[in-house]
Amino acid sequence: MSILVIGVNHHSGPLSVLERVTLSVDELPKAVTGLVGRDNVREVVVLSTCNRTEIYAVAEKFHGAYADIRDFLCDLGHIPPDELHPHLYSEHDEAAVRHLFEVAAGLDSAVVGEAEILGQIRQAWEIAQHEGGARTSLNLLFRHAVGVGKRARTETGIARGTASVSHAAVEMAVEHHGSIDGRRVTVVGAGSMGEGIAVALHGAGVGDVRVVNRSADRGRSLAERINGVALGMDHLIEAIDEADVVLTSTGSGSPIITRELMQQVPRNGRPLLFVDIAVPRDVSPDVAELDDVTVLDLDDLSAWADRGRSHRLGEVDHVLRIVGEEVERFALESAALQAAPLVSALRQRAEAHRAAELDRYANRLARLDDAQRELVESITRGLVAKLLHEPSVRLRNQAGTPQGERNAAAVADLFDLG
Repeated sequence: MSILVIGVNHHSGPLSVLERVTLSVDELPKAVTGLVGRDNVREVVVLSTCNRTEIYAVAEKFHGAYADIRDFLCDLGHIPPDELHPHLYSEHDEAAVRHLFEVAAGLDSAVVGEAEILGQIRQAWEIAQHEGGARTSLNLLFRHAVGVGKRARTETGIARGTASVSHAAVEMAVEHHGSIDGRRVTVVGAGSMGEGIAVALHGAGVGDVRVVNRSADRGRSLAERINGVALGMDHLIEAIDEADVVLTSTGSGSPIITRELMQQVPRNGRPLLFVDIAVPRDVSPDVAELDDVTVLDLDDLSAWADRGRSHRLGEVDHVLRIVGEEVERFALESAALQAAPLVSALRQRAEAHRAAELDRYANRLARLDDAQRELVESITRGLVAKLLHEPSVRLRNQAGTPQGERNAAAVADLFDLG
């Protein structure tokens, strides 16, 4: 049985491919149940963010599970296997564990050390648990991953400075304009990313912010926090027209700002900057062809982050040491977990023999009163427990080692536990 990860991320494929296999939070439950129902997948967690769509699975056969997951991604994005294959990566067992731990630590993000990924991992895991996708093996793995992410951020400076995609989006806008003081800004989308953008704008001292969102209550709540103005989607054209900068991060699944919509915006030649961090993109690519319009998306954010990550690179080695320690700790706990069924079977076999011997002498034992019978039960149970204690401890402690494998094979053979 193997743990494997298969996916597409901002390193392996362009945004045009990544956005086709991206899943919204609402789509994750169906994806989990669909995958765990396939023949070769026993457990599954689906992690889909603006930087990646990754599927973590427990499988008996790697190649069968790989095919199942690849086919799922192809169906999801309506992409032929030959077209998707060059952008897929896969790892199994220790390499898959290490990959997840590096993702949780923020090492694999476009913005190194970004904090949002840890919450996204936790959410993906909780959904998988609720849908029956994450059980013993993946629960252990993801519990460790969350712990790795917390250690990386508390024991190192990997999250120092700009450590979220939403904050990076605001800083890109600042870099583009030199300053956004006095600029009119519209934020489209009041989800977690939109909230992060709005809070970053408020922290940067931007006072004129409009929040456009489908849910009026959520948009109003966010606008009140930053002393902004809330508008519904029916005021999107108005909000764009009044803005110098538009930062967008909805989960619409398709562009909401198209060239056709922009033709309804009376811009009067004013320059307009879009920073689009949604996946799939909120701003249609051809909007960038309009005069005096600049569109920055996650591809631009990755390039921007590459230029500015040097102050965190000194922390990467420290984080990698933490990841290495946690990979080893996970391997030990996982091996001990695998030894548990053998230990349980050994104890059940011993208990069956104990019960059978007491049954064999049932007529003689019937002469005993209740207290005497309980004493016999207690003595025999204690004797079995003492005899099995040391073998059980050794099987657990040596699990995953050559000595442990030899001992486990010997115990299974000697006691016919096959």
